[in-house]
Amino acid sequence: MVVEDEAALAVLIASYLERDGFEVIIAGDGHDALELARQFDPDVVVLDLGLPRLDGVEVCRRLRTFSDAYVVMLTARAEEIDTVIGLSVGADDYQTKPFSPRELMARIQAMMRRPRTRLAVGVIRAREVRMIGALSVDIDAREVTVEDTPVSLTRTEFDVLAALSRDPGFVLSRSQLIAAVWGPSWVGDEHLVDVHIGHLRRKLGDDASRGRYVRTVRGVGYQMRTGQRGMTR
Repeated sequence: MVVEDEAALAVLIASYLERDGFEVIIAGDGHDALELARQFDPDVVVLDLGLPRLDGVEVCRRLRTFSDAYVVMLTARAEEIDTVIGLSVGADDYQTKPFSPRELMARIQAMMRRPRTRLAVGVIRAREVRMIGALSVDIDAREVTVEDTPVSLTRTEFDVLAALSRDPGFVLSRSQLIAAVWGPSWVGDEHLVDVHIGHLRRKLGDDASRGRYVRTVRGVGYQMRTGQRGMTR
C-alpha cells in the first residue's frame, strides 16, 4: 500500500512496485489508509509523514495496533527528530525526499527477503527456543516472553532480537546488524539500529545502564547477555 497525498509521486512509486511484482493499492490520506489496511492487510506500507487529515506518525501508530506490515516512512524533512518520531511508532525504515525509486525498491525487496522460519508441511524438527535468563525467544513461532509474560514486537524488532540472541556474548556491530536484519544492500544511516535497540529495551523492561539482556559495547556495537539457552520440541 502506498500512502501519499502527492498523486504523481504515489503513481510513480506504485508503478515501480508493480514492475517488481507487487499488487498495489493507493491511499491519499491517513483515514483512507487505515480503512484500506484493515480491508486488504498489506505486506508493505510506504507511508508519507506529511499527510492531510491524519499524519503519517499517527497512521503508523494506529496501524501497529492491528498489522505487522513492513512500514517505510517517507519524509520531506531530513531532521533527525522526524526520523526518530517515525521509527518510535513502529516504522521499519525511512526514506528522505527526494529519493531514488530504485533505492526504495531495493530496501523493500531486502525486507521481503528476510527469512521467515516457518516449518514446511510434513517436516518435523526441533523447535528452537532461545533462553536468556527470564527472556524466551521462540524463533519458529516468532514469540517473545519475559518471565512468562508475552512481549509484542514488530517484525524488525524481533529480527534484531533474533540476530543478537543467535550467539549470546558475541558482539555485533551496527553494520553487522544492518546486514543481518535489513540486508547487505541496505543504504542509509546505521543509527537506525540504535532506535530499534531502544524500542527492544523498553519492551523487554531492560535498561541501557544495566543491560540485563542487551548490552552496549562502546565503540563496537551490541551484545546479548549470556544465559541459559534451551531447545524444545
